[in-house]
Amino acid sequence: MWIWIIFIAFILVFLALDLGVFNKENHVIKTKEASIWTAIWVTVALSFSGVIYWLFANGLVDNPTGLTPNTAVLKYITGYLIELSLSVDNVFVIAVIFSSFKIPALYQHRVLFWGILGAIVFRALMILFGVALITKFEWIIYVFGVFLLWTAFKMLKGEEEEFDPKKSFVFRQIKKIYPITGSIQGENFFVKRMGIKAATPLFVALIVIELTDILFALDSIPAILAITADPFIVFSSNILAIMGLRSMYFLISRMLEKFRFINYSLVVILAFVGLKMLFSHYIHLPEWVSLTVISVALIGGVIASLTIPEKEASAD
Repeated sequence: MWIWIIFIAFILVFLALDLGVFNKENHVIKTKEASIWTAIWVTVALSFSGVIYWLFANGLVDNPTGLTPNTAVLKYITGYLIELSLSVDNVFVIAVIFSSFKIPALYQHRVLFWGILGAIVFRALMILFGVALITKFEWIIYVFGVFLLWTAFKMLKGEEEEFDPKKSFVFRQIKKIYPITGSIQGENFFVKRMGIKAATPLFVALIVIELTDILFALDSIPAILAITADPFIVFSSNILAIMGLRSMYFLISRMLEKFRFINYSLVVILAFVGLKMLFSHYIHLPEWVSLTVISVALIGGVIASLTIPEKEASAD
């Protein structure tokens, strides 16, 4: 358990430094700053694969699925890339939420900070629950596989409903519990007026982001569980990808329109992982195959978005 404690402590320490030192004063996150932090988190996450190798080579972490150090590293990197790629849709939804509630760029980092903290807790619970299900009921992997294929099909057909945060169930329930102020009150999540506690748009945006992250986890966690059922690899790859989501948001939210074909990359990834789950008891693909498919799908989507003229894309 001490490995888990050290890893979680590392994440909590960095979050404390993030809010208490690096971003003590609210400020607008510029593209340059977002690029630097995205590069830092990607470097940290990929470097952690060395830690994974060391842990599994020396038997310092539970190894319920009997992974070799090399296989553990490949599974970790594959899981990390899956979570990172599926976070692209999450970035788009976060942008819609901030726009809907008119959250100034000055306070967006603060909202995302607390959102990430909550996401870590919920992801941990969902991962432990998912691993337990797969371990105890092997047939559940087929349910996950069908779910991922259905999600990929809906994404391909463009059947995803347009998201309006102010019409959501969550927004209506918050209004029943707290009055909601019509304007931003600085960095406060709550204000008191005439003895009545009211929620600000910052708090509403935080809760909506938190719950939509749980919905996105319904896709990403089964996808990672298709790669491995090792709880530490699933948890560490997922959390390190989530930690980089904030800087990624500020970096690519302004460039989402350029990546017109990235959704097709996600369709390929979800369909591949779903099929891998359905045939997991009959076909055992080498880990490098999964890593290659995911990498090629992502790179292909980005290259297509940057090289194919928009007029040609719309004409098709």
